[in-house]
Amino acid sequence: MADTAAPKITLYTNHACPWAHRAHIAIKELGLPYEEVIIDLNVPREQWYLDLNPRGLVPTMDYNGQILTESAVVAQFLADAHPSHLVPNTGTVEGALKRARINFFVDTWFSKVGAIWYQIGLKPEEEREKIVEEFVKNVEKEIEPLLADAKPFFGGSETVGMAEALVAPFILRTYSFAKHGIIPESLIEKLDALPNFKNWAAEVIKLDSVTYVWDEEKMIPFTKARFEKLRATAAAK
Repeated sequence: MADTAAPKITLYTNHACPWAHRAHIAIKELGLPYEEVIIDLNVPREQWYLDLNPRGLVPTMDYNGQILTESAVVAQFLADAHPSHLVPNTGTVEGALKRARINFFVDTWFSKVGAIWYQIGLKPEEEREKIVEEFVKNVEKEIEPLLADAKPFFGGSETVGMAEALVAPFILRTYSFAKHGIIPESLIEKLDALPNFKNWAAEVIKLDSVTYVWDEEKMIPFTKARFEKLRATAAAK
């Protein structure tokens, strides 16, 4: 039986990181109290943090003295330790099928779509529209059919689940970055032509669990500077 007592959680994170954002969503949806320590991603990690997480990445979670790293691992552990609407219970075929479909959806986003999405902001301006077309084409082929039964969330659910927790940070950034010109604004118009994705994404990006650590006024200048630096580094090679 899962331990239902409130755990002591410290989340080592950075609000600019979409991967760390996944842990925030899971924690918020589960209603768990936690403390956070912000890790500066613009400087080399201090030794004390590398002692916790030798990879130096975020998030890292201290859960009752146990250290867990990698965002999907952290989110899944929390959902398993605190049964809720995020994932169905294990031990039944129906629950296993629902979990398998969630895993397939998340894997499809990152293996078929996510890598292309990241390239939009990294490429020179004259190349971005071509990548936008490729991105939308893949969303239409791979993601749109998987959202056919969204009500309004993945798998016909009326409540947010692990599919949203693990993908939502990237959906939010897609719309925010396009709105502010980091990636072409045309991306939104093209995505809005996909009804399943449009309706699902509209619900996802307004969730309190998704937006509560997202400070657009701070994130947009940070992201613009980061992409400019990455493009300059790539051009110099």
